[in-house]
Amino acid sequence: MSTLESTLRAAPSPDVALPVDETGSELKRGAFFNTIALLASNFRGVFTFLVARLLGPAVLGTFAVAWAMTDLISKIGVFGLDDAITTFIARSQAVGDHAQSRVLFRLAVLLALVQSTLTAAILIAAIHLFGDHLGLPREMVSALAVVLCALPGIALYRVSTSISRGMKVMKHDIFSRGMTEPTATTLALLIALAIGFKDFAPEVAAIVGTAVSGAVALMLASRLFKHVPARHSTVSFYREAKGLLGYAAPISACQLLNTFILRLDVFMLGWFIDRAPGVTLATVGVYSVVVDIASGLRKVNQAFNPIFAPVVAGMTATGDHERAAHTYARLAQWMLWILLPLVGALALSGGIILMIYGPAFRQGVAWLGIVGIACATTAFVSLGETVIMVQRPRLNLLNSSITCVVAVGANLWLIPRFGVMGAAFGILIPYVVQGVLRYFVLRLVFGWQNPWRSIHPPVLTAIVAIIPALPCRLLLPGMAGQLTAGLVFLAIFGVGWLHHRRSSNLA
Repeated sequence: MSTLESTLRAAPSPDVALPVDETGSELKRGAFFNTIALLASNFRGVFTFLVARLLGPAVLGTFAVAWAMTDLISKIGVFGLDDAITTFIARSQAVGDHAQSRVLFRLAVLLALVQSTLTAAILIAAIHLFGDHLGLPREMVSALAVVLCALPGIALYRVSTSISRGMKVMKHDIFSRGMTEPTATTLALLIALAIGFKDFAPEVAAIVGTAVSGAVALMLASRLFKHVPARHSTVSFYREAKGLLGYAAPISACQLLNTFILRLDVFMLGWFIDRAPGVTLATVGVYSVVVDIASGLRKVNQAFNPIFAPVVAGMTATGDHERAAHTYARLAQWMLWILLPLVGALALSGGIILMIYGPAFRQGVAWLGIVGIACATTAFVSLGETVIMVQRPRLNLLNSSITCVVAVGANLWLIPRFGVMGAAFGILIPYVVQGVLRYFVLRLVFGWQNPWRSIHPPVLTAIVAIIPALPCRLLLPGMAGQLTAGLVFLAIFGVGWLHHRRSSNLA
């Protein structure tokens, strides 16, 4: 760690010719597989749609709050091992120590399963003893006690998939999360409803889906080490575990805070049910669908971060910081070319998507635009988090701590006054703050140059596209206005992207 940190002071020079062709191919290949996995995982939306249609927004709201809490608690059980193991295995592979990678694989899986199982057992017991004192509706507390059983499956999936990513194998996620989880979850829901098990059908389906997904991820990761010889010298598992957990500790705290920030709007709405303007169990269900749709934007980073983390870890391990900075600027532009048209289409035409879930969900149109911008913001700034994580993870913890304070304050002030709309703005504000903090860390601590030269083409293209799209949205009524505005924005943005691509190829 000290060797790595001592080499982080050198700022990249724009005049140096960087050998990035091989890296670019590696990033594109990894991003391709990650994108397929991302698109496949969106079939989880079928599960949300079925719960909304068959059980109603109130049941969906109960499950949404319980699942948000479970997602937060899962960070305690995983303890940062998912991000940490990616970095550790990438470093071992970079120096050719394949036997060490195998040891780390077994150790991380064991630690994650033990920690998550203990966490689930302790919290389920605590809920049975003190659940009535949580201040939440009773059905929500009961749902939480059930869905906590998904923690071991969540941990197994995250750590096993991160191990595959550390080996720079991205396609495994297509099968575990992309295909297996949504299929198993949806089938489990339908079976539970068919046999008359309606009270906790969504929770049981989530448990089955995560367990099957985790088992598939473990099987695929284990195949990568099938032909790796065992280490001949004696290995101290205690020393390896101490080093891994020591590195993971600040990452775990950062993940916990980030997930708390991410889920805070849903937590707070659950807390303010019937105590803030327009906040009911049904409106929380509608808002959970809004978050689920907008989260597709946040997931865009999953097309890049999984391959970016091992690549930048390998570069910094060998002291090649100029290539790391250049790679960061390149990925920032790629992400904006994808995020900006999606944000524009969602903000202008998102009401059409909400109507699919039923008439009760139309009220979420205004919320969807705000939450969409928030999710796109956190997706973009996550690249900076990855850079900081593989070099100075404690700085990420500091940034997340500041952001968490801002998020809590914003939600506590906005939700009692503006209800669900307050929750939407309450999550946008801290993400903007988090992005500013990460920018200053990269700029001032690591000396990385401003990537504006790389990202201004997609930003300017989006500005040009929104100018004619907005009058269409405001002047044309109903679905016609939404559809026309979205198509106009996408058409102009697409022309701008083609022009930029042609100009780049000529240059």
